[in-house]
Amino acid sequence: MPVDTTATLLSLLLISVVAVVALRRLNLPAILGYLAVGMLAGPHALGLVKDIHDIHLIAEFGVVFLLFMLGLEFSLSRLIAMRRSVVGMGGAQVVLTALITGGVALLMGFTPAAAFVIAGVMSVSSTAIVIRQLGEQLEVNSRHGNNAVGILLFQDLAVIPFLIIIPVLGSQAVADAETVSLEIALTLGAGVLAAVLLFFGGRWVLRPLFREIAKSRSAELFTLAVLLTVLGAGWLTNTAGLSWELGAFLAGIALSETQYKHQIEADIRPFRDVLLGLFFITIGMMLNIDGLADIGHWVLLFLTLLILGKALIIFLIGRVMGEAPGVALRSGLVLAQGGEFGFAMLSITAGDLMTDTQQQVVLGTVIFSMVLTPILVKYNGEIAKRLVPGYAKSRREHNVEVREDASDVSGHVLICGFGRVGQNVARLLKSEGIDYTAIEVDPDIVQQANEAGLRVYFGNSTHLDILQSAGLERARAVVISHLEEASTIKTIEVIRGVNRDIPIIVRTRTDEHLDRIHGAGATEVVASVYEMSLALGGHVLRTLNVPLAKILRQIQEIRQKDYAPLRHTFHGDRARDESDFTLLAPRTLKNVSLVPGSAAIGKELGGMLSDDDSVVVDAINRHGIRGESPSDDVELQEGDVLTLYGSPEALDSAEQLLLTGRPD
Repeated sequence: MPVDTTATLLSLLLISVVAVVALRRLNLPAILGYLAVGMLAGPHALGLVKDIHDIHLIAEFGVVFLLFMLGLEFSLSRLIAMRRSVVGMGGAQVVLTALITGGVALLMGFTPAAAFVIAGVMSVSSTAIVIRQLGEQLEVNSRHGNNAVGILLFQDLAVIPFLIIIPVLGSQAVADAETVSLEIALTLGAGVLAAVLLFFGGRWVLRPLFREIAKSRSAELFTLAVLLTVLGAGWLTNTAGLSWELGAFLAGIALSETQYKHQIEADIRPFRDVLLGLFFITIGMMLNIDGLADIGHWVLLFLTLLILGKALIIFLIGRVMGEAPGVALRSGLVLAQGGEFGFAMLSITAGDLMTDTQQQVVLGTVIFSMVLTPILVKYNGEIAKRLVPGYAKSRREHNVEVREDASDVSGHVLICGFGRVGQNVARLLKSEGIDYTAIEVDPDIVQQANEAGLRVYFGNSTHLDILQSAGLERARAVVISHLEEASTIKTIEVIRGVNRDIPIIVRTRTDEHLDRIHGAGATEVVASVYEMSLALGGHVLRTLNVPLAKILRQIQEIRQKDYAPLRHTFHGDRARDESDFTLLAPRTLKNVSLVPGSAAIGKELGGMLSDDDSVVVDAINRHGIRGESPSDDVELQEGDVLTLYGSPEALDSAEQLLLTGRPD
């Protein structure tokens, strides 16, 4: 590599580190940092990079790895189960957005080929930013979150034909419409043939190959094989006149149903993230900062049309498909932007399809729409409440009922989560004559508790209004007994926003989030793994005739130190140890959402998963209400989110069973 190119890459990486760290502190996506670095360092601004050609060639592999990861995460069973949101809403959104934006581009004087590119660019949204932002806001499994995920999945699939056709439109060999049609037909045919060959080739060649490589127990060999697969598949399709991205995507699909899927994801992610960062940097370099003054009004016009038009299209589609107005609007707001695959389409667009000014307008529109995305996603609920009359009415009415029922209790303990642990805490409080109120997300538990005369209310503890309705202002202490760390931290932050002094006692499973929970403002944190160690150790010492008073004193000292003496343990690195390379990730948690059409809807939990000892149902989240350790006779409903615990392979099999009714 030339010395100047190496120096350029080092400079870009250095600036990127600073920019990404700054954005992380502001809780913004790293993509925005990479785009900003590109805009500032490019030839149109500071000029740190004069020629982006060499860097762009390297960065393009970031998109190749991104498409491979997309194929790897592709699940035909999930696609079938989510067909309403994926094929229905997603298909309608892509088609309508493409037709409308392409038609507007034609009316504004763009050529048919350029209008086709614009249609593709404007029809996709930013999967990376939207999913990350929804996840941080705990909205991925909400109704509008499910709609957004389904639409994004279809958008990602719709990118493939655009990536096939756009290079054909830019071919100098194409002279007329008839030739264009023939070239497109031949290219699509070649794409279908490549898909068939790679799909069956993956089953007949790649799977046995990875099986033999796995037997060698070599992490390095496995990583090399993954890189060879990605780049080799891309090279094959590129040689056939198609894009590198198509080959990588098809290779990912071929390996998506294998037992090695999770290890492949872990190995390929560092390459994808670094190269994709460089790709976004080069995209930022393409924007002419100096020329924005001349085309700024056009960028603003296109930006306004994109956000309003896309949100309106998704809103109307949602309403036609039976969604409530508020949910439909929130679905539209979170997807009202351009996305990373739009950049991929622009990057392969030949110079003769658009003038430089036209390309700058489109590029600027997509970039600034992505800059606005965190704001739109963050405040989608507030915007919906203001624009849709009555959207928050039912929630307010429920809170009023809770407030009236709990109005006569004070000096009580507020329990967030009324599963087994929460109920046992309540039982101990009652034995001492201490009142309590509880918030629970499982409607069955709430109903049974209400029938027993207990003050247990349906609601999500991350919402201040339900906390206040349950008597937060009059409570002596708060207990958070559920095990969802993100909800726990958000609940603590909400409480501390209105009360800095009330004691908050939190239960957590491991020490992974112990410091974060303390940092959020928890008074005491009880870690299940450490309490189990203390209980077991206490029994051992008592059996060895150590005085009980001494045992209790030692346990209390450890608790007062936030379990610090127990944190000093050897964790090992077996997953990456060549002598013990198993290609299997440890047991973990996974959320499975019962989207419309899922086979498990209407069936009892025990009838679906009770025979599978390798998977444990940790909890069910129903309409934002979490019920831990559900019983086998719970009837599953549309929209339920099951939190499962097991190995990645067992979890994938359980997901397919819940969604399609067929085991893996």
